[in-house]
Amino acid sequence: MNAQSEPKVEVLVETENYSVWKAEEPDGEVTYHLEMNNVTVHMFQEEWDEFVVLVKQLLARK
Repeated sequence: MNAQSEPKVEVLVETENYSVWKAEEPDGEVTYHLEMNNVTVHMFQEEWDEFVVLVKQLLARK
């Protein structure tokens, strides 16, 4: 594989047990990855946007 076919990966945030990173694919698609211990959730942009709204609503309840 050449460098143009590799996704550009960026770690957005991480703690000891969790991390969130995104991958920008060569075709322009962006995916987000939420790693929680041994579970990883993969989301496309639209799913990620909805998840962020959900988390913001949860945090607003505090």
